Amino acid sequence: MAAIHQAVYRRASSLFCRLHSTYVRKMRYLNELKEDNSLCRQAQTSGTFYLFHNLAPLLQQVGQKYLVPHLSAAEMKRILEKFKETEQWIEKSVLIGCSDEHIPRFALDLGALEKSVIESELKGSFTDLRKALFVVDEKDSPLLASAHSLLQWHDSHQYCSKTGQPTQKNVAGSRRVCHASGITYYPQMSPVVIILVSDGSRCLLARQPSFPQGMYTALSGFCDMGESVEETVQREVAEEVGLEVESLWYSASQHWPFPSSCLMIACHALVKAQQAEINMNSLELEAARWFGLEEIVEGLKRPPSSSKQDDGSILPWFPPKQAIARQLICEWVKQQTSQPA
Repeated sequence: MAAIHQAVYRRASSLFCRLHSTYVRKMRYLNELKEDNSLCRQAQTSGTFYLFHNLAPLLQQVGQKYLVPHLSAAEMKRILEKFKETEQWIEKSVLIGCSDEHIPRFALDLGALEKSVIESELKGSFTDLRKALFVVDEKDSPLLASAHSLLQWHDSHQYCSKTGQPTQKNVAGSRRVCHASGITYYPQMSPVVIILVSDGSRCLLARQPSFPQGMYTALSGFCDMGESVEETVQREVAEEVGLEVESLWYSASQHWPFPSSCLMIACHALVKAQQAEINMNSLELEAARWFGLEEIVEGLKRPPSSSKQDDGSILPWFPPKQAIARQLICEWVKQQTSQPA
């Protein structure tokens, strides 16, 4: 019997390794590219490139869909030759991932070149990232967000904060080094909590003046130095709407490139129903209110744009499906509808 169990265990272990070996190989290959400049430079000749212009990604519209073109190294060379630029431009690219077949993906910002010529040549348009993230395929959104953050980081870290001397990026763009001081700089993300507050039967959503008309979303705020996620959630809810969190739990996380590279840490928070009177901080928010289940379900059906009624009022709508705030709202709906009557 023991021999049978061991055989079953070995077969299960072998299956587990086969299922995960593609991912492991991909991660190790990416790490090699980050550490080995020669290998990464060679990968640039067989990789694909996502193009940006002053941090706006290039998109191509095909019917009602927006596609992110993946240009080959040969296509990049042809584009650069049109501008009488050398292939040294490829050195400015940053590594943002690779396919399961180990085809490396790079991002390159051509902001110094004429935008209209590139758009005409590639039959596309450079699009504001906020719009692009919500119109492209879900598999491309994370890559565009990562590329934007990494390109922006390199643009703002060209000099050493200690010596003022220029820093040099490695070929992959995973770090910059000041050779005068020996300091190595790595891209960093700022942790941000995003919180869906509930009193058990309602959820609280808010809006800032800068939001599109009618859009409501979950509360959010940056973590202060030395704070835990739990402490940040409690503080933000107290600061913004004057409520005290009784309990909270983690949901998920998402990289978000605004205002700079952020890690959105999504949580649900519960406050006491008998102490749920909102005391809004008007310096932070334009509006904050409780929503019942029926109103949330109706709001989720509306498209991501304002909906004006005959009396001039705006029906509330919520962030699109790619945003982690919507995931929190949908989780809350699911939890409400699964409760016994």
